[in-house]
Amino acid sequence: MSPSLPDLIGTAAAVCSMASFTPQIAKIWRDKDASSISLRMYVVTVTGFALWTAYGFLTRSWPVAAANTVCLILSGVILSLKWRFRGR
Repeated sequence: MSPSLPDLIGTAAAVCSMASFTPQIAKIWRDKDASSISLRMYVVTVTGFALWTAYGFLTRSWPVAAANTVCLILSGVILSLKWRFRGR
């Protein structure tokens, strides 16, 4: 069975969303500087991904749960790096 157009678009959207965090993580890690990262924005982002992940599990929408779990982890990494490199 070949994937439908909505499945292909959804997969592409999930991959883009997940991949969007990696350049920021790499830059923060390389520079050891997260001063330009908004703490409030990432607290809200992490909260949003946590809620989307819960929604995905509660509705048994595994693509939603899986993609948002990855985004939750990656945005959580950025948030933890923000705290780790604070004051530098």
